[in-house]
Amino acid sequence: MKALYFAWVRERVGRAEEELNPPPAVETVGDLIAWLCERGEGYAYAFDKPAAVRAALDRVHARSDASIMGVKEVAFFPPMTGG
Repeated sequence: MKALYFAWVRERVGRAEEELNPPPAVETVGDLIAWLCERGEGYAYAFDKPAAVRAALDRVHARSDASIMGVKEVAFFPPMTGG
């Protein structure tokens, strides 16, 4: 699946996008975040407060318990406010 990172998540991870191939045990957005944290310091820093990061699966907002099975794109971004 393709992962997209926005705003300070991108800055902390050190890239705007990448292809991910998580192991089969990674089934939800929360599992994916935990797996990403194991990939290095930048990821751990980006996701150190998981509640402060939002996710979208195939461009639809998703909760941490949402399944990632069959997803082609996951995006991570901070909460947004309007003005």
